[in-house]
Amino acid sequence: MPLNVVAKSTTGLLGLLLALAFPSSAFAATGDIDLTSSTVGYASLIIFVFAYLLVMGEEKLHLRKSKPVLVAAGLIWMMIGWVYVQGGMSSESEHAFRHTLLEFAELMLFLLVAMTYINALEERRLFDVLRAWMVQKGFNYRTLFWLTGLLAFFISPIADNLTTALLMCAVVIKMAPDDNRFINLCCINIVIAANAGGAFSPFGDITTLMVWQAGIVQFQEFFSLFIPSLVNYGVPALIMSFFIGNRKPEAVYEEIELKRGAFRILALFLLTIVTAVCCHIFLHLPPVAGMMMGLGYLQFFGYFLRRSLPGSLARKRAKAEQTGDEEALQRLGSVVPFDVFNRVARAEWDTLLFFYGVVMCVGGLGFMGYLALMSDLLYNGPGPTFANITLGVASALIDNIPVMFAVLTMEPEMAHGQWLLITLTAGTGGSLLSIGSAAGVALMGQARGSYTFFGHLKWAPVIALGYVASILVHLWLNAGSFAVFN
Repeated sequence: MPLNVVAKSTTGLLGLLLALAFPSSAFAATGDIDLTSSTVGYASLIIFVFAYLLVMGEEKLHLRKSKPVLVAAGLIWMMIGWVYVQGGMSSESEHAFRHTLLEFAELMLFLLVAMTYINALEERRLFDVLRAWMVQKGFNYRTLFWLTGLLAFFISPIADNLTTALLMCAVVIKMAPDDNRFINLCCINIVIAANAGGAFSPFGDITTLMVWQAGIVQFQEFFSLFIPSLVNYGVPALIMSFFIGNRKPEAVYEEIELKRGAFRILALFLLTIVTAVCCHIFLHLPPVAGMMMGLGYLQFFGYFLRRSLPGSLARKRAKAEQTGDEEALQRLGSVVPFDVFNRVARAEWDTLLFFYGVVMCVGGLGFMGYLALMSDLLYNGPGPTFANITLGVASALIDNIPVMFAVLTMEPEMAHGQWLLITLTAGTGGSLLSIGSAAGVALMGQARGSYTFFGHLKWAPVIALGYVASILVHLWLNAGSFAVFN
């Protein structure tokens, strides 16, 4: 998709490039040295653009997206360091780098714990059991459409939207393997639902997590976005549901045995979330403190599972021998002990390292002064409402992580309701295109040939209706928050 690659890359950097058209003396730079009109500044922009072009070409180049941004981040900060050493202010650049790194480290450790729990639940086959249950029920197409969408909407605030989308897509493909039109509609519905569901929870998306950890929006305040998020999903889902035939596929029976400790791990995950929230609300500690403690919960439970495994196997083997269940005996022979560090190893390291590269690149450009230019261009010109809606649309073309991190780094002076608005738009704007979110990109691979870029694009006007409706609902329901400044 060469046109998509070019559009995604150039649009994502439009704000930075437009900012160069303004004289830098009119704006305050973040660092002590304004580099926006310097050779180092221009070189950094070129490096960032080139790195992002490589990221956009990941599917064609088979080059993991973390590699170019890691190199770009290193080059940008090395050039900053060189300039500040020449100016005798090396401590300034060192402090800025450490500050940006600390912000990433808190988010990375938080995400690592969440990913570990999700992988542990997947290994215990909890998601497989849910999928098998839905498949065995033999729902008709319209019921399946609504059920997968609603489950994606309500699961993604706790689990990540990528895992949720993949789970629901697997159900649809299993139920209707030869109906490409139905699969395409369901995948669009799932992507919208997963992204909308993640927008009203700090745990639903990386962008909401960033806003929460920054202290801009408190944990309970995210739930004021529940109804706008529901509208964002419900409007396009309702329209698309009229285009689904009322057919009923054959039920597919699949026997899946839940592994020992699955529900207890789920309970520990919920306890971990409660711990993180309490640390932040009552003790004013970073949420990552509670999440890392929650990783300790899982490690202790993993120790219990390993120590109690021989006794559990002996009981199950005796029962299988009594009933003559040969399949059960074979399964018991392949059981391996639970190891929490295997779950950590299975975390999506490419995503975490890509996150590091993006955060450090944007942080470096901000330190040079470019984000101050963007802030004035976007927020002091047309106003924050227009800026936040536009950035939400832009997140359909570029990753919403750099969009949100740029806004948090700029920290424009705007009302609390505007911070909720950018949280909503950055989380749901990616649904406008299949390449606008991790969920959409993943489903294009999982349902290859059935769910496509152009298949999604055909329904973009309907999705845009939901996007606009959710913004209007937020402006109406949460009007009081637009008069409150942080």
